[in-house]
Amino acid sequence: MRHRSFFMVLLVTALLLSSCTSQAIPQSTEPLDTGIDSAAWVIIPAGEFSSGQHPKLTVVDYDYQIMLTLVTNQQFADYLNQALAAGTIKQVGQQIVAYYAGEPFQGMKHEEEIKAGDWLHLNINAEGSRLQFDGSNFTSLPGYENHPMTMVTWFGARAYCEAIGGRLPTEIEWEKAARGDQDDRAYPWGNILERNQANYYSSQDIFEKILGKGGDTTPVGFYNGQKYGDYQTLDSASPYGLYDMAGNVWQWMNDDYEGVHYKFLRGGSKIDYGYNLRIWTRNNVKPDYTSPNIGFRCVKTSE
Repeated sequence: MRHRSFFMVLLVTALLLSSCTSQAIPQSTEPLDTGIDSAAWVIIPAGEFSSGQHPKLTVVDYDYQIMLTLVTNQQFADYLNQALAAGTIKQVGQQIVAYYAGEPFQGMKHEEEIKAGDWLHLNINAEGSRLQFDGSNFTSLPGYENHPMTMVTWFGARAYCEAIGGRLPTEIEWEKAARGDQDDRAYPWGNILERNQANYYSSQDIFEKILGKGGDTTPVGFYNGQKYGDYQTLDSASPYGLYDMAGNVWQWMNDDYEGVHYKFLRGGSKIDYGYNLRIWTRNNVKPDYTSPNIGFRCVKTSE
């Protein structure tokens, strides 16, 4: 019954979209329980693995933990409410900002300085956001509680991870967690990408069938072998059991490269072609950039 009502909600949304001259942003969706615990963490053991498109033996000489899934809208809304109450972030007009100590500046060609000061974490009620704000509290849009948090800058993602005792992953940490240590596979699950294995452009998932090829985010852990209505997913976990390491949304990385102000992204997204979901694919944007196609997960180490 739940799946039937889900498709009815999407059908109504589709009719609303078709009546508008520009694509509307859905304000709710039917909740879907994937059975995957978004609060869980996975230990990645120290050791060697093959990194990159042209495999290179790389060593990570420490154990670390990484989130089983992407950070969800509900998790981030809870954090925002706590951080606002504690004063670690603040509202300035229609923005949430917080202090950042800045980064070394080498003055390289095209490099922009990231100075100490308040930096944007997110725009309140931004178009494409799945959060809502009533003037005092953030909540998720109905049904989007377990979808990945998007429209958050690198600064905002970084602050969330630090608030829970972690940080954003480095590219090497992320890649090891995505690929495992047994082979040089192209995708977290292997070397072949099926349409029902990840959320990417024209993957024909249940959201795309209604909303168009750009689709929508899928709940974290959606591609776990479960069947939703008549849509059968493939279990697409990484060798360490992580979900959404390819597709759905790009993921912010922690690396600060000398002479570069851009921050890097991994994993591909719902609007990217399948080849962008390969483990070694990278993207980059300015750290104060926001997008409905960018999210994140955190790591924890004992270092």
